[in-house]
Amino acid sequence: MPADFSFLLLYVDAPAKSAAFYADLLGLPVIEQSPTFAMLPLREGVMLGLWSRHTVEPAATGAAGFSEVAFTVTDSGEVERLHDDWAARGLTIIQAPTRMDFGTTFVALDPDGHRLRVFVPQEAG
Repeated sequence: MPADFSFLLLYVDAPAKSAAFYADLLGLPVIEQSPTFAMLPLREGVMLGLWSRHTVEPAATGAAGFSEVAFTVTDSGEVERLHDDWAARGLTIIQAPTRMDFGTTFVALDPDGHRLRVFVPQEAG
């Protein structure tokens, strides 16, 4: 039996602060929280875990920004709407809405520097 994908884990400086950020940004509840970990449900059976980079074992040696969390939307208008909303919330935008070979996209950073990409696939937008 294959293993099920169940968690996306991000190593963060302050789990409670990151949980509040993602709960507000995505409109999701924080369903578990401790001083070193917080969790939000992304969809049925898949959770977003926010683990303190100071307590994760084995210790993490990489830096934020070398991977992305991607969010698919239905059309380029939604890309623009989310870009404007996230910019108004004060997120750092490192790529404004841009047409690329895979579709229309923009990229923002979370408080720890993790890349958040919003895009609409080419065939949908």
